[in-house]
Amino acid sequence: MSRARSTLLAGVLLAACLTTPAQAAAAPAPAKGPVGWDVYRRLDRLPELPVGVQTKQFSSFDRTGDNNDGFEGTYSCLRTTAEGCVIAEHTGAGELQAIWFTRDGGDVTRTGRITIELDGVKVVEASLQDVVNGRLGAPFVYPMVGNADQSSGGVYIQVPMPFTRSMRVTTEHNPYFHHVGYRTFADAEGVRTFDPADPAQDVIDRLKAGGDPKPALPGARTQDARLSLAPGRSVRLASTSGSGLLSQISLRLPQAEQVLPETLADEGRAFGGNGSSEFTVAIDPANEGVRLTRRIDPAIGRQVAKVLVDGQEAAQWAPSRLGASGMWAEEVVDLPASATKGKSKITIRNVFVSSDLDYNEFTYWVDSAGKRTDTVDVGDPASEAAHGYRIVAQTWQGERTFAFPLPADQLAKVRATQEILQGLRLRISFDGERTVDSPVGEFFGSGHAMMPVKSLMYAIDAESRTMSAWWPMPYRTGATVELHNDTGRTIEGEASVTSAKRAMPANAGYFRTQSRAGGTTPGQSWTFLRATGHGKFVGVSHTMRGPTNRNYLEGDERVHVDGSRTPQIHGTGTEDFYQAGWYFNRETFNTPFHGNPAHLAPATGCPADGDCTAAYRLMVGDAVPFAESIAFDIEHGWTNDVEGVYGSTAYWYGTDRPATRRTDTLTVGDPASERAHGYTGGGEPATLDSAFEGDFRNTPPYQAVHRVTADPVSFTLKLDRQNRGAELRRMGDQSLAGQHAEVTVNGRRLADWVQPLGNQSRRWLEDVYQIPADVTRGRSTITVRLVPKTPWSAASYTAWSLR
Repeated sequence: MSRARSTLLAGVLLAACLTTPAQAAAAPAPAKGPVGWDVYRRLDRLPELPVGVQTKQFSSFDRTGDNNDGFEGTYSCLRTTAEGCVIAEHTGAGELQAIWFTRDGGDVTRTGRITIELDGVKVVEASLQDVVNGRLGAPFVYPMVGNADQSSGGVYIQVPMPFTRSMRVTTEHNPYFHHVGYRTFADAEGVRTFDPADPAQDVIDRLKAGGDPKPALPGARTQDARLSLAPGRSVRLASTSGSGLLSQISLRLPQAEQVLPETLADEGRAFGGNGSSEFTVAIDPANEGVRLTRRIDPAIGRQVAKVLVDGQEAAQWAPSRLGASGMWAEEVVDLPASATKGKSKITIRNVFVSSDLDYNEFTYWVDSAGKRTDTVDVGDPASEAAHGYRIVAQTWQGERTFAFPLPADQLAKVRATQEILQGLRLRISFDGERTVDSPVGEFFGSGHAMMPVKSLMYAIDAESRTMSAWWPMPYRTGATVELHNDTGRTIEGEASVTSAKRAMPANAGYFRTQSRAGGTTPGQSWTFLRATGHGKFVGVSHTMRGPTNRNYLEGDERVHVDGSRTPQIHGTGTEDFYQAGWYFNRETFNTPFHGNPAHLAPATGCPADGDCTAAYRLMVGDAVPFAESIAFDIEHGWTNDVEGVYGSTAYWYGTDRPATRRTDTLTVGDPASERAHGYTGGGEPATLDSAFEGDFRNTPPYQAVHRVTADPVSFTLKLDRQNRGAELRRMGDQSLAGQHAEVTVNGRRLADWVQPLGNQSRRWLEDVYQIPADVTRGRSTITVRLVPKTPWSAASYTAWSLR
């Protein structure tokens, strides 16, 4: 253990608010659901719908709604302190859940140190690169953390870190791209501050092992079925009666074959404007000209360079044809005999002319007099030294693992498998209502091809062609599981469904999916989930097809909960949402929480001129609860301006009945509303005409009156007497960043209301303050007193009564 690590742990263990590993199990917190490591120890409780919990995210998203989401670091820091760039902070109880970064192709060394403070104690203070490399030791080891090689260009920290009073995340230097996902709680009941001395080895071992991650289910029974399902027909796989839980669904589909293209790893370099590369190669003096072949990454289009032989211009590389990302291509140039005949060696110099980005090179082959006379392996020190290789104005150096085209018979197998994965549908009904109707490929994590998937709640064993899912699915009176064949062929296979008798908890929701497929719409985001009632979003499997330059991956996700006009989650890019980076620059991968299991080009199974990507993200610890409604969308391209064909299957739990009701609204600046609510406070009414954050194209301006004050504010709002707590939603002007006020409700001093966000471009913000149930229970009104510590803006306050 390093001295820094031991000092860190000593400081944490001295803090009175922390517990020893033997005391780590928190007291039950039924309204919140499991907290901390219990999130993963008690996955059988995943259907429970929390009350008084919100999931939010800080990120480096472009505050104007455009695409500068971290390239320049403009919006990456909430504020800067002596310790560095503050990227996340919250006052009150909650839990850090999903932290992601990228820069420099996935190398986060230059971000420097990351400091995580919980309840005033530094629980992590170490090099970010060391943290994601697993050098701190358990619990900060894979799969709870991952580096860019493990997460394809992004790095992540998935360790659940609860806190009772406050959290802050700071990086030593501007991190450029980042997300910090966290949960907030109305109170600290059942919450213990994260203890980094607890390795949680049982959780780590379970996640590494794969398979069903839930506790053993006593009395479970499995129903098996053989399949011979004709086109257009359905078959029932299992049926149960009485109260119970579906625990596992497995399918074996022998016709859905895994087809793997040949891949090759090769090191290379690239140079940009005013750049060049040079090397000396052997040729046959009897040549009648020399053919030079170069292996390239064709995802960079229109690469042009002059070719000089022994200092004289002899040829020019033709503009390279834009090709599929993830596929190798080879370019050829013929050098005339006038520059090569009679020589046993020549010095070649490639001089940059133009490119969409830069000129890349991985391997050169030299053919003269009908035979191969030399090979230059760019990036290999021995080969470069042997050929006197030099490069000027280098822009990139690294390794790529790309594929080669598949033969026609293999392509036919890929397309047959795609028909099965996309046309065979899993349908599940609980208590007489069908809540699942999804293509089997997406449901089990890979919609484009039979590829390995190793996620927490489902998996695909591609070699045995077996697909399994372990979502806990409760019901009260019975469940049925069916397959429907929408393909043009008879489907053969086997299936099994495991269930057990068990009472459905009163606070549980039904397991549901929402599956969609089709072309994207210009100017409109793609919808993962739109739903009403009480529920929580727990993940998505996403199938994408777009142009070969992969620019469709520029799209950001946005999540609006319970009708709020401000997104609680606002991302920075599609592969970023899947916790990778740079268009998945290490190619396909799997972790328990997120993955990119399939990437196809036209030569490996994607339609002509297309790029096909399958990705998944499970949000289990960072599930997004909603009490009334949710809208979870993702852009396609920078601002919904790159068209494609998408499919998605969102996983969620829910009931039709909402768990909140808007019970009162104070309109600030309206004399009648202020009198009716006993409003007192300073600040002259002023009209603001601005917009809310969100969609770049479709966010209309909004005009309202607000007050900005440094004086105490008080008012009274109505509640449902039967409430289980309340939420106070404020609409205000966030051009003043870092607003802060002391809060007293019904005479009781609560946590401060701190809003670190700010936006000079889209100034309207709706934010939420959570009021504990023991302050509001049995009351039909609340009296709120706010004492600003900074100038405080408000146009309205709305009370929502939880139930």
